[in-house]
Formats: sequence, C-alpha cells, structure tokens
Amino acid sequence: QVQLVESGGGLVQAGGSLRLSCAASGRDFSRSAMGWFRQAPGKEREFVAAISWSGRFTYYSDSVKGRFTISRDGAKDTVYLQMNSLNPGDTAVYYCAASDRIRNTYSDQGVYDYWGQGTQVTVSS
Repeated sequence: QVQLVESGGGLVQAGGSLRLSCAASGRDFSRSAMGWFRQAPGKEREFVAAISWSGRFTYYSDSVKGRFTISRDGAKDTVYLQMNSLNPGDTAVYYCAASDRIRNTYSDQGVYDYWGQGTQVTVSS
C-alpha cells in the first residue's frame, strides 16, 4: 500500500521554525519528484515547494522563498520542509505529494500521483 505520511506540524509563535517530514512507503520513490502544498481555511490548496528526484533541482513559491528549504533523503524515502521565520500567513494544513512525471516545474497539483493526509501548522502572532 502506497503511503505518504507527514509529521512535524504543530503550534509555533511567529518568527519560529518547524521541520516537516514526509515518509514515503509502499514502493520505490527514489525516481519521484516530491512536493509540498498547503491549504489555509477557506482558501485553495497552493504550491509551497518541490524537489526533483535527484535532489538537484528545487522549486519554491514566492511567498516562502528564502524562508523554507526542501530536501530529501533518498535512503529513507523521506522529504523534509524546513520552515523558518514563520508568520501567521503560513498557517495551513501542509500536504506532501509525489510525482512520477518529468516536468520543468512541479507547482501544478495535477502532475502529482500520490498525496499524504496532511499535517497542521499553526503560527500564532
């Protein structure tokens, strides 16, 4: 059974940091691009960051560039999202996703084949 399981969410004060993890299991994800999306209450789900299967290429939304860092550990089939300088606007459910497709960018939700259940991140002011 293919699973993507997010962890590391929680409550943090503005200016603080969190590191999210996404553990992939059920098949080999070493050739899959991985991405993070988020959905705030009453809003559409939006792209946050993505990383190519090799880890060589990373992609970020403008709203998180310079504050968030995506990385992956191929040996563990795990992808991470280090989030620094958090602000209340980052409050959302964060989802991990995997894509088996080769694309120039991974900001489109439609290119992803597998999704996790999400982890809540709440940033207090």
